[in-house]
Amino acid sequence: MSKIKTAFFCQNCGYESAKWNGKCPSCGQWNTFVEERVQKDIPLKQDWKNQDSNPARTQKIVSLSDIQTVAEKRLLTPDNELNRVLGGGIVAGSLVLVGGEPGIGKSTLFLQNALQLKDVRTLYISGEESEQQIKMRADRIQSSNDQFYLLTETSTQTIFQEIKKLQPQLVIVDSIQTLQSPFIESAPGSVSQIRETTAELQRFAKESNIPVFLIGHITKDGSIAGPKVLEHMVDTVLQFEGDQHYAYRILRTIKNRFGSTAELGIYEMTGTGLRQVTNPSEILISQRDDLLSGVAISATMEGMRPLLVEVQALVTQSVYGTPQRTATGFDLRRLQLLLAVLEKRGGFHFGVKDVFLNIAGGLRVEDPSIDLAVLCALLSSYEDIALPNKLCFAGEVGLSGEIRAVNRIEQRIAEAEKLGFEKIFISRYNKKGIDFSKFNIEVIAVGRVEEVYQQLF
Repeated sequence: MSKIKTAFFCQNCGYESAKWNGKCPSCGQWNTFVEERVQKDIPLKQDWKNQDSNPARTQKIVSLSDIQTVAEKRLLTPDNELNRVLGGGIVAGSLVLVGGEPGIGKSTLFLQNALQLKDVRTLYISGEESEQQIKMRADRIQSSNDQFYLLTETSTQTIFQEIKKLQPQLVIVDSIQTLQSPFIESAPGSVSQIRETTAELQRFAKESNIPVFLIGHITKDGSIAGPKVLEHMVDTVLQFEGDQHYAYRILRTIKNRFGSTAELGIYEMTGTGLRQVTNPSEILISQRDDLLSGVAISATMEGMRPLLVEVQALVTQSVYGTPQRTATGFDLRRLQLLLAVLEKRGGFHFGVKDVFLNIAGGLRVEDPSIDLAVLCALLSSYEDIALPNKLCFAGEVGLSGEIRAVNRIEQRIAEAEKLGFEKIFISRYNKKGIDFSKFNIEVIAVGRVEEVYQQLF
C-alpha cells in the first residue's frame, strides 16, 4: 500500500514545505502553515478530456515568426461597464477571477449578465447555493434566458463531464473555494485544492477556447482568499467593492492581460439587481438649492475615468484639550498634512479646531488632485462662507503651499464643463501646451494657496 503524501502549505502565499515552520520564509507571516494531503492514491491522473483525443499537443516548439497575429475574439455583453473593465469585452479562452466581500453583489452581477446574454449558451456552476435559491434571485432580477443552464456540483470531474455534454460558450463558477479535485485529498478551500482546481479550469479554458469566470472569496484584510499564485494563474483579476450601507458598487481591474488596469465600472444596487451608472458625477454631487459652507467639488480621476466628487468639511471650536481629526473616504495623514500647510503658510489657527472631513457618496478617493478641493472646503467652513455653486477644483497641494500640476487636466475640465460648471481652479503649471480656448468653462490658474484664498474670500 502506497504511503500518503503530505506537505505543509502557507495559507497566505501558498509556499510549500516538507515540515512545519512557525514563520513563512516566502511572505514572512507567522503561524500560517497547515498540513494537507497533496496526492491521492490514483494510478493515472486524467485531464479534463482524454489525452489521446488532442493530437495537436504533439507539436511543442514554434518559431515566433511563424505565428500569425490574430485579433482577439471578444464577446460583448449588454453590460457596458463590464465590457470597459475587461478591456472591450470577454476574450475567448480567458480565465477571469472576481473577488469581493460577502453580500456585495458578485453572484448577482454575473447571474444578471448571464441571463442577459440571450444568444450565448451559458453554464452557471454553483457550489454554495441550491437551484431554488438561484431561481429566486433570477426572479428578483426579472430576467429569463432559454440558453442559461445551471449545475450545482463541486467535483471538477463531474463538472467536466457535464461540460462535454452541454458544450457551453461561457462558464461561470461560484465559487472557486467550494470546488474539489478527486486527485487531491485535502478539504475544499485549502491551498492545494484551490491551486489544483484552478489549474484544471485553466487547461480547460485554454484548450477549448471557452471563457471561464471564477468568483472568489476574500480574506479579512481584503485580499482574495487562497494562495497568491491564484492571481498569477488567471488572465484577469477584478475586485468588486463598495460599502454595504451605500447603493454604489465599483468593479475595479487589478490585473488584465488583455487591456488596461486603469479602468473601472460603477453600479447602483437596486431591488431588481445592479444598474449601470453611465454618469457617476451626477450621483456623487448632491443636488442642493441653498449654498452651504464647507462644501467643495473636486474633479478627480478614477483610473481613466473623470469623476466629480463632493468634499464636505466641518471646522468647529475644540471642546476638549486635544482637537479631533476625522476623515471618511480620505487619508487622515493627508488631511493632517494639509492642515499643517494652512497653519504654516496661511496663518490659520486650525490647532484649536476640531476638523471633520467626508467624501460624499461613500467613495474612497486617493487621487492627489483632490487636495485643492479639500483645502478650499476647510477654508470655507473655517470662515463660514459658502463657495459659489458652479465652481470646482483640480490641483495637488505641496508642503510649501504651491499648487502642483495634475495629469489628464483636459479630461477633468471637459467633465466639469459637461456637468454645467462655470469655473474650475487648476495649477498654473498645467497651462503649458494646452489650448483652453476650446472650453466654454472659465479656467482659473493659481500657483499658491494664498492666491486661492484671495480669489475666493
